[in-house]
Amino acid sequence: MGIRGMLRAFGLLAVALLLADSLAAQEGRTPSGTIVGRAVSAVNGTAIEGARVEVLGTGRIAFASATGRYLLDSVPVGAWRVRATAVGFEPMILADILVGSGKPVELEFRLTPRIVRVQEIVVDAPYFAADIESSTSASSLSAEDVRRAPGVNEDVVRAVALLPGVALTTGGRNDLAVRGGAPYENLFLVDGLEVANVNHFGSQGSTGGPLSILNIDFIREASFSSGGFGVQYGDRTASLSSFSLREGNSERLAGEVTLSATGFGLIAEGPMGRNGTFLASVRRSYLDLVFRAADFSFIPEYWDAQFKLTQRIGTRSSLSWIGVGALDNLSFNDDSADDRLDNSRVAAPDQKSYFTGLTWNYSLSRGLLSTTLGRTWTRFATSQYDTLLAPVYINRSEEGDNSLRTDLTWEFSPRVQVTFGNTLRIADQLQYDVLLAGAYRTDSLGQPQPLVADTSFTALRNATYAQAAVFVGNVRLLAGLRADWYAFLDAFRVAPRIGANIPIGSRGSLNLSLGQYYQAPPFIWLVGDPGNVDRLTPIRADAAVAGYERLFQPDLKGQVEVYYKRYRDYPARLYRPEAVLQPTGFDDVTSDIPAGLEPLTSIGTGRSYGAELQLQKKFSGVPLYGLLSLTFNRSEFAGLDRVYYTGGFETRFIGNLLAGWRFNPRWEISGKYRYSTGLPYTPFATSGPDEGERDFTQYNQLALPNFSAFDIRIDRRWSLAGVQLDVYLDVQNLFAKENVAGSYWNERTRTEEFDTSLGILPTIGINVEF
Repeated sequence: MGIRGMLRAFGLLAVALLLADSLAAQEGRTPSGTIVGRAVSAVNGTAIEGARVEVLGTGRIAFASATGRYLLDSVPVGAWRVRATAVGFEPMILADILVGSGKPVELEFRLTPRIVRVQEIVVDAPYFAADIESSTSASSLSAEDVRRAPGVNEDVVRAVALLPGVALTTGGRNDLAVRGGAPYENLFLVDGLEVANVNHFGSQGSTGGPLSILNIDFIREASFSSGGFGVQYGDRTASLSSFSLREGNSERLAGEVTLSATGFGLIAEGPMGRNGTFLASVRRSYLDLVFRAADFSFIPEYWDAQFKLTQRIGTRSSLSWIGVGALDNLSFNDDSADDRLDNSRVAAPDQKSYFTGLTWNYSLSRGLLSTTLGRTWTRFATSQYDTLLAPVYINRSEEGDNSLRTDLTWEFSPRVQVTFGNTLRIADQLQYDVLLAGAYRTDSLGQPQPLVADTSFTALRNATYAQAAVFVGNVRLLAGLRADWYAFLDAFRVAPRIGANIPIGSRGSLNLSLGQYYQAPPFIWLVGDPGNVDRLTPIRADAAVAGYERLFQPDLKGQVEVYYKRYRDYPARLYRPEAVLQPTGFDDVTSDIPAGLEPLTSIGTGRSYGAELQLQKKFSGVPLYGLLSLTFNRSEFAGLDRVYYTGGFETRFIGNLLAGWRFNPRWEISGKYRYSTGLPYTPFATSGPDEGERDFTQYNQLALPNFSAFDIRIDRRWSLAGVQLDVYLDVQNLFAKENVAGSYWNERTRTEEFDTSLGILPTIGINVEF
């Protein structure tokens, strides 16, 4: 955005601020808000009657009823810490809770029984909840952590990149490369439902995209594990991102209107019948208007809608139903030759997608039974044309997957907790109609190998798992076994995993994990060649992690970890003997063969190793918060030629520093600096018969320039009579660094050129709650 665009943005912000100040000046009384929610056991979900919930520093206290519900009214507006305590449970603090004069705030406390604590804590209630499902590499972010992070665009997936071990492929996308693995190795859960891709314009066969579908106002918590996760989760070899959605508030009907630089949204929530709540939203981008006004050659547009319905059935049972859908369209302006040249390097990913899940939870006397029935579906309509508007890549496909997941957690004794589970998945709608021109699909000798595929099939998968958590003194031991059956590959795999948390003093812990992880190839890879279904087997990763964690203060935690991961049965590319398959981002066929549509075989190997450090300060009585993460990583893979080359996602150093200051209930400022070494890349051949194609004799031997960006965000809040108004200014890349995203071949100049990011990018957002 140029100077003129920035002036318009600041002008709009100034008008909003003056209008809000004028309204606030007319408001005579002191505004207040409401906090409602439940207090339940983290082990079995049962209500904790009598739990004491207090807004620290206000004197506002409530006690949970027999159903676990509590109500705190007349809470002064501002940012507060809310503490829950109960006999027999560890105390818990939820920090940075923004109370406004608009809609009520819904907070759920999941308290851990004292007998199953991971380590002894001799200080006040910590701000960091222990992860009871894994022993290493676990972090979590609240919805407010995501919302206020500068440069994140309130995208919960992009916020995960602030954590150690995570690299972004480019500044404009949220493809996560975790500990040297490819983005397709990441697992995403939404309220316990496995979702292949949670992004608008998502990459087929992978997990990234430009922007998350999930509305930040729906997020209760984002949990992330970069390795060492338990046997309950599988069919991925790199990381686990679990997004828990909040319930609608149970107090009254409320709403919210959001307006940002990219779109407009509406949210409604409130009670539904007896003991039920609803939460629903719809959003529409106006990027198409912005891109047309800026005379861009391609024009994106999207809609999304989502809901969550919750119904309590007595004191032990509940039903929840979620649904998320998106419509994505990318059109082109081909009026000029320059436009057609630019657009010839873009595969237009028109998509329609949805996922939905129905979950039943039943609290047992000593455990919890949970069942989720789900479905995910995406229709891809991807097209790419040359400068003469002749098609070079057409992909019309559908992928529909049904799942049934059941988990039982049971306490055999106060020190022994076991989880049993099974996940059945049936992909009943896999249809592919693909055309790929031979000029963009050449074999190892440079000969064109065009692809025309029109096929459909089904795929059955089943996973059965069991895990035990045992306390020996204060030492917590984890041991689990997972069995995966991939019927469509005729493959059966068993994966053992173990872990331990060993207290060191009153504030520290030594954390260890060792395990095997398997992952089936994405379905689109099976379409790339008739022999792929016979040559491909589940990818295997063996991972070991060791770390030390210390709670310096209740609101300040540090951790350091080292890891080593070894890959087997990785997909090697027959047409590119030096390479393994690690696709990224939008698949531009002029750059390389897209989406795994080529002959592949599972003989690739690899290894990744590194060290990570994280220091996190939560918002507390000291109105400062921050996050520092440092990552050192190496990765290398060997393909058909058995020679190890640098991994496609090796980022040898990643540093993130985020800090914020809320100096009163109305104003907040935060900044984020990110620095990382450049990703490896393969240059284009500039002469000879392969001119204009990637030169795989130099596979991943060059590196892009280092990446750096500084982002800043300023928030201003007004509390009016029954209305909460929040306005923010987010400026990305404040120093206008032109970061290089990748290289491409310019057919007109017959040279290799580089894509660079935009300069300074300001964003204004307005949220109105009522």
